[in-house]
Amino acid sequence: MNAIIRILRARRRAARRAARLLLAGAVALGVTAPAFAEPPLEKTEIRYQGWAGQVTFTELAEDLGYLAPLKLKWVGNTISGPQDIQTVVTGDIDVGGAFYGAILKLIAAKAPIKAVVGYYGSDANTYQGYFVKDDSPIKTARDLIGTKVAVNTLGAHLEFVLREYLARNGLSAGEAKQVTLVAIPPVSAEQALRQGQVEVSVLSGVLRDKALERGGIRSLFNDTDLFGQFTGGAYVLRDKFINDNPNTSRKLVEGISRAIQWAQTTPPEEVRARFEKIVAERKRNEDASSIKYWKSTGVASKGGVISDAEIQVWIDWLVKDGLFKPDQIKAADTYTNEFNYFRPGRTAEAR
Repeated sequence: MNAIIRILRARRRAARRAARLLLAGAVALGVTAPAFAEPPLEKTEIRYQGWAGQVTFTELAEDLGYLAPLKLKWVGNTISGPQDIQTVVTGDIDVGGAFYGAILKLIAAKAPIKAVVGYYGSDANTYQGYFVKDDSPIKTARDLIGTKVAVNTLGAHLEFVLREYLARNGLSAGEAKQVTLVAIPPVSAEQALRQGQVEVSVLSGVLRDKALERGGIRSLFNDTDLFGQFTGGAYVLRDKFINDNPNTSRKLVEGISRAIQWAQTTPPEEVRARFEKIVAERKRNEDASSIKYWKSTGVASKGGVISDAEIQVWIDWLVKDGLFKPDQIKAADTYTNEFNYFRPGRTAEAR
C-alpha cells in the first residue's frame, strides 16, 4: 500500500512539473493572451451628442485609443446638459453629461440613470463667470433685481449658482424671482450682453477669454467664488444599459476616465493640439478657433472619480430651496465608481 501511495505522489509531482513547463513555454511563445483578454463586449457602438467647436472627453477617449474596439456614433450636437441626459433617459443616446443638480432632479423623478464619471468643473483657469458691461450700474446681488441674465439653459449649473449667489447675499425668494433667466446659446451670450438684450451674461472658457480680449465687460462674480474648485457634473448611463452591457459599460467609462486624466496631466498646448486635430478630422463644418483658449479640465478628482461630498452639496441646495425633501435622495445611490479606471482600491497605473 505504501508503495502505491509513493507512486501516485510521484505521478502528481511529475504532472505539476509538466504543467509548469507547458505554462512557461506558452508565455515564451506569447500564446497565453486569451487567458488575460478582456471579456467580450455586449455592444460595440456608442451613441452620443457632441458640442459644436468643442471636443468631449468621450471623443478624446476614442482618439487616444482608450475605447477600442468600441466605436462612437455621433447623432448630433447639443448646447444643454439637461437635454443631453434626458436623451439618455429616452434611450436615444447611450451616454450624456450634465450638471449634478439636473442629474439629481431626474433621479428624483424616478429616471433610471446613474452618474458614472465626473467630466467638468471649475478651477482657477476654468470657471463660469457672470459678466456685465463696464458701464453697468450693477455692482451687487441686490442690483440684479429686475434684470435679465443670459444662461445656456434653465434648471442647470448656471441657474443654481446664480440663485445661490442671490441667497448668500440676502435676497429673499420673492426678490430672487424678480431676476429673469433667459436661455441663450453660449456663442450668442456675449453679443446679447453688448447689445443690451440682457444685463448679465454667463461666459466661460474660450468664450469668456475672447470676450475679455475685446474689452468693455467686467466680472460680477464667478462660481468658484462660491464653491471653490469643484467637479460640477458627470456623464450618466441608464441602469438598463449598465445591466445589459456590463463589459461595455466598463470599457466606455474606463476609457473616458483615462482621457480625463490624460487631459489633467498633459501640457495644455498638447491637449489643444489634440483637440484641433480631432475637430479637423471629424469634418463637421465647425469653427474650432475657440480651442486655443482651452486651459484645464476643471475636474477636481483624478480621472473624474465621484464622491458623496461633491454630490451632497447639490442635494443640500435642493433641500434648502424646497425642491427636495430631507433625506429624499442619498448621494451614494446616485452614482457608481465601479467602472472608473481610477476607482478607489484599484492600482490602475499598474495595468
